[in-house]
Amino acid sequence: MDHEADAYRTDLMTITRFVLNEQSKYPESRGDFTILLSNIVLGCKFVCSAVNKGEEQKKLDVLSNDVFVKALVSSGRTSVLVSEEDEEATFVESSKRGNDEPTIEDVLKPGNEMVAAGYCMYGSSCMLVLSTGTGVHGFPLDPSLGEFILTHPDIKIPNKGNIYSVNEGNAQNWDGPTTKYVERCKYPKDGSPAKSLRYVGSMVADVHRTLLYGGIFLYPADKKSPNGKLRVLYEVFPMAFLMEQAGGQAFTGKKRALDLVPKKIHERSPIFLGSYDDVEEIKALYAAEENN
Repeated sequence: MDHEADAYRTDLMTITRFVLNEQSKYPESRGDFTILLSNIVLGCKFVCSAVNKGEEQKKLDVLSNDVFVKALVSSGRTSVLVSEEDEEATFVESSKRGNDEPTIEDVLKPGNEMVAAGYCMYGSSCMLVLSTGTGVHGFPLDPSLGEFILTHPDIKIPNKGNIYSVNEGNAQNWDGPTTKYVERCKYPKDGSPAKSLRYVGSMVADVHRTLLYGGIFLYPADKKSPNGKLRVLYEVFPMAFLMEQAGGQAFTGKKRALDLVPKKIHERSPIFLGSYDDVEEIKALYAAEENN
């Protein structure tokens, strides 16, 4: 991005402008989601600043949790929050929310009722990836403007990729379908090139790469974690939503990930997500095992 030239441009699609454009498509909208998202964007900027400073006064995961809880509550548009860092759900006091009376059942809903999802990836650059149900869009933070700018509109994952992403250190504990699938990735019998292994160990980083370049991300159940390790509400659901919006799939080993109905806020699940054809292949392996 040419920062000097962009400094004089006023036609850039900022994330605020983008969301306002989306809001205009719904005349009945009261702007609640726009307000909520603007507070989330501010939280992302705070965390990005903390990452760049490298301060260690407070661990970044704890700092990030504090920042986003405060940002969400101060929006006046949230009733109940769930976070990895908090054992219990956080119910927003009545003076900072509407007239509704939230219950834990408001959170324990299937993923197919979600209306939006996203993630922010921090590092040498900061990028916010968002879907409000009309495709997936990427907004890197331009440091010279202090704005998230749309540079990746309507991201579509390739139907098939040449990368697989999994922690092979757990291979001895995998079930049959996962073991067979990874073997196929390494040693394809149809004459196609072998897939390359890429595994960062950060779900956001691994899924981000998968979203842009195709392939599959696997975090299967194993003998040590028979229910999987990734949390349904704030890891599996958001990434599954984004992947489907980009034209991919997300599968638990038993069903479509977004059809899960969690029974507790920190419930875990196996997950296989990525390019449509790649996920279809592992779905077939699970179906074959079930039929045997």
